[in-house]
Amino acid sequence: MTATVPAETTKVGAGRMSRREVLQALSGLMVGMFVSILASTVVANALPRIIADLNGTQTVYTWIVTTELLAMTATVPLWGKMADLYSKKLLIQLSLGLFVIGSLIAGLTPNVEVLLASRVVQGIGAGGMTALATIVMAAMIPPRELGRYAGIFGAVFGVGTIAGPLIGGVLVDTSWLGWRWCFLIGVPFSLLSIVLLQRTLHLPVTRRKVKIDWLGALLITSGVSTVLVWSSLAGNKFAWASGWTALMVGGGLALLALAVWVESRAAEPIVPLEIFRNRTVSLTTVASILVGVAMFGGTVFLSQYFQLSLGKSPTVAGLMSLPMILGLLVSSTVAGQLITKYGRWKRYLVTGAAVMVVGMLLLATIDAGTSVVLLSVYMAVLGIGVGMLMQNLVLAAQNDVPAHELGAATSVLTFFRSMGGTIGVSALGAVLANRVATLSAEKLGPLAGGAPGGEGSTEVPDLSALPEPVLRIIQDVYGTATGELFLVATPFAVLALLVVLFIREKPLHTLSGDERRAREEAAAAVPGAH
Repeated sequence: MTATVPAETTKVGAGRMSRREVLQALSGLMVGMFVSILASTVVANALPRIIADLNGTQTVYTWIVTTELLAMTATVPLWGKMADLYSKKLLIQLSLGLFVIGSLIAGLTPNVEVLLASRVVQGIGAGGMTALATIVMAAMIPPRELGRYAGIFGAVFGVGTIAGPLIGGVLVDTSWLGWRWCFLIGVPFSLLSIVLLQRTLHLPVTRRKVKIDWLGALLITSGVSTVLVWSSLAGNKFAWASGWTALMVGGGLALLALAVWVESRAAEPIVPLEIFRNRTVSLTTVASILVGVAMFGGTVFLSQYFQLSLGKSPTVAGLMSLPMILGLLVSSTVAGQLITKYGRWKRYLVTGAAVMVVGMLLLATIDAGTSVVLLSVYMAVLGIGVGMLMQNLVLAAQNDVPAHELGAATSVLTFFRSMGGTIGVSALGAVLANRVATLSAEKLGPLAGGAPGGEGSTEVPDLSALPEPVLRIIQDVYGTATGELFLVATPFAVLALLVVLFIREKPLHTLSGDERRAREEAAAAVPGAH
C-alpha cells in the first residue's frame, strides 16, 4: 500500500535550529525519555503490594514487568522505521499519548487483567519514545556536536533505569500515595513533554510517497515476542531443556528467519538488512546487546540484594543505588563534553568497556557482609563504565550510516540493547534461583524446601518473620549467590570490551541528520553524482 505522508528534511546550510532552540526541544525529549524508562522500573518494589491488593497470582507478578518490556522491545524497530518515513514530531507525540492512556488505565485498574493490558499500551508508547528521542536528536544536531547532548541523554536513561525502584519504594511506603501512583506519576510529565515538543520542536516538513512493510513488522514483532516470552518463562514455568523450549525457540527463530526473507525483498523494510554490512553498525549492535545484560542485570539484581541479603526497606534499597546513578551521570556527561570538544570518541568507548569489566569483577566479590562504603564504590565504578559506553555506541553508529538510515540504525541498537537486557535478566535470574536453591539445601538441609526464595519463587521473603539463625543463613545465601551472579555476567562485559576494540574511529560529521539527508538527496538528483 502506497501513501503520501510527511517526512522531515532540512536544506543544507539553512533551517538549522539555534542552540537555544535545540536546548528547548531537548527539554521535552528528556522529560518524555525519563518517564518512558521509569515505566519499566518503577513497579519493581511495588509488586508485592500490587499483587496483594488485586488478588493476583505469582504468574501475574512476573508478567506485570514482562508485558511492558516485551511491548517496548518488540515495537522499537517499527517506530524507528516510521521515523524515516513520517513526521518525527507527530510520531513522538503519538507515542507519548499512548503512554498517557496506558498509564491512566494502569493507575485506575480494577483487576490484574486490565493492568496487564494497560502495560502493553504503556510499552508500545515507551518503545516509541525510547527510539524516537535519539532519532530526533540526530536529526537536529550534527554528530560533531552530538556528544555534548548525548551524554545528558545517556544520563537520563541511566537515572530512569536505576532510580525507578527508589521512586517506586517511596510511593509505596507513603500512606497517602500508594502503588497506583507508580503508574499515574508519569501522566503529568508526559503531558508536559507533549506541550513542550509542540512549542519547541521545529523540523521542516516535505512530502513523499512511501510504503510500510506491515508483514515484516508483524513477523519481527511475533518472532521477538516469542523468544522474549520463552526467556521470561524458561527456568521458572518449565525447564530450559524441555519440549516447550524447543517449541518456542524453534517457532521464534522460524518467524525471524521468515522476517529476514521478507525484509530482503521489501521496498521499504522495517530493518534494512544492508545496514549490517556496515562494520560499525554490526559491532555496535553486538556491543549494545552485551551492555544491555550488564545494565539491566546489574540494576535488577542489586535491588534484590539490598532487600534480601542486607535486609533494607524498598526506599532504602533505592537510595543505595545512588552511587551508580551518580557515576553514570558524571561519566556520560563529561565524556559527551570531551567528545564535542576534541572530536574523538573511541577512547571513551574502550575506557568505558574496560571500567565496566572492573565494576563487574568488583561486584562479584560481594556477600552479606560487604560494607556499604565498599558496595557504593563498586557500584559507582560500574556506573562510570556504562555511562561512557552506552550512549556513545549510538553516536558511533549514527555517524557511520547514510542520513536516510539514521532512524533504522538507531532503533536497531536500542532494540538489541533492550532484547539483550530482557534475555540476560531472565537467564541470570534462572542462574540466581538455581544457586539460591543449591546453597539453601547445603546450609539448611531438610529445612531448605520451606525456605523463602527457593527455586521458582518470585516473592520477596518476609525476613522479619524468620527465626534469627535461619534469617542469617538466608541473607548469606542471597549475598553469596548475587556475587556469583556478577562473576557469571563478567564474561559478557569482557566480550563487549573486545568488540569495542574492533570499531574503527571515523571523524564526526559537522552536519545534522536532516542537513546530511538533504545533501544526499541533492547529490542523487544530479546525473552521474555519487
